[in-house]
Amino acid sequence: MAEAALKLDPVAETGPAPLLAVDNIEVVYNDVILVLRGLSLKVPQGQIVALLGSNGAGKSTTLKAISGLLKTEDGEITRGEVNFLGEKINGIEPDKIVRRGIFQVMEGRRIIADMTVLENLRLGAFTRRDNEVKSDIERVYEFFPRLRERTGLAGYLSGGEQQMLAIGRAMMARPKLILMDEPSMGLSPLMVKEVFAIIKKLNVELGVTILLVEQNARVALSVADYGYIMEQGKIVLDGSAQMLATNEDVKEFYLGQGGGEERKSFKNLKSFKRRKRWL
Repeated sequence: MAEAALKLDPVAETGPAPLLAVDNIEVVYNDVILVLRGLSLKVPQGQIVALLGSNGAGKSTTLKAISGLLKTEDGEITRGEVNFLGEKINGIEPDKIVRRGIFQVMEGRRIIADMTVLENLRLGAFTRRDNEVKSDIERVYEFFPRLRERTGLAGYLSGGEQQMLAIGRAMMARPKLILMDEPSMGLSPLMVKEVFAIIKKLNVELGVTILLVEQNARVALSVADYGYIMEQGKIVLDGSAQMLATNEDVKEFYLGQGGGEERKSFKNLKSFKRRKRWL
């Protein structure tokens, strides 16, 4: 692998301060289990950044560390900082992080099944005190016309419709940054295509910055500007989405375009030089 392929995007290193900066964090669960081992990443304003990796790599833990949800699972950041808009947000309560402009769309949607679609959308605006909630609901319906037709309980929606509702609920908070955890999970290929087209539309038309955790690397890189790859709680490779999509190792391990061998880990590659970003 060429050494140049391992360098950060110059814009990320020399440009303006990123919207979100995760700096050398370690995360421990139950005071014993070390999950993140010095992880660093940046999310520039106005971009879609993909965080890729296999099961157990620590992707969802990374999102929970940013959104303040680690405490719900007896986890904590024991080292490093998470900075949003230049301010440290470690230790801040989740509702205050939402008020600052970060909203997480959880894995598995996590909609309230025994509430209506409209009630779920209003729930997304719980931190707001303005009079524009009604107009924002209309904006959600413009993005997701199907939701306007669904007046019953949200539990009766299809998986794709529930994902639309989860994203619409996030829109109701008027976030600066949306954290999306596995939006393609459990969806048909056609619905995956539709959901990711909406994610791109959110970014382009509304200017919402997105940090996207996704196992479907191909579709994630098709909408992302930049990407990071995790292995065992660390970032092992990062670069533009185009660079990652054409990288031979990424193609083999994550895009299913290898020579038919059993999937390996990046750490076992003699040609791979791990970047010590966590020192």
